[in-house]
Amino acid sequence: MLALLSTHGRRCQKLQPLTRSLGWALCAGLLALPAWASDSDWTMGVYAGQYHNQEPASFLVGRSEFKNHYILAVTASKRLWRAQNWPLELELDAMLGQQWGQATLSEVAVAPVLRWSGLPGRDTLAVDVRAGPLGISYTNIISPLERGVNDQGSRTLNFLMLELTASAPKNPKSEWFARLHHRCTIYDLMNNYGANGEDFFALGWRKRF
Repeated sequence: MLALLSTHGRRCQKLQPLTRSLGWALCAGLLALPAWASDSDWTMGVYAGQYHNQEPASFLVGRSEFKNHYILAVTASKRLWRAQNWPLELELDAMLGQQWGQATLSEVAVAPVLRWSGLPGRDTLAVDVRAGPLGISYTNIISPLERGVNDQGSRTLNFLMLELTASAPKNPKSEWFARLHHRCTIYDLMNNYGANGEDFFALGWRKRF
């Protein structure tokens, strides 16, 4: 693991100027969150994961294999709406990540996300479900893992994410999560190159402000 992080650190130094600028912009925004936030409307966090070769539905039933390709990302979200009579919220989630292994590339993505907080047992462990099926993801190069039979692919694809989060009732502002991070063509609506988008299973942590 240390070797992978060391390799990743060396490769991060090769980020293109645009990606570096996006990173600084996101970091500046995250640092300013406490000044803007009210009632824990904002979060910031980090996650790391490994690529697997099937879409989220297949992963959830165990039909997926991991490959030597990884992601490290920062993430931020803003609560946009909260239902009055249901444990349901709408958030805007953004991420900026670096991938390495099969190739070195950067990714930025944003998606509206629904959070359901109605699961039982919250007095012991507060578990939420977050789902964002429709978003936008951009990579600075076409990943070799996303090229079709004609060696074609797209840098811009749909961004889908599914999360299971957990926090202690006594410390609700500190949240751990497991995320399925998925890029896709929405069943060939965005292109018909015949390649599945990238999929990662990731673990992370975020803090509410």
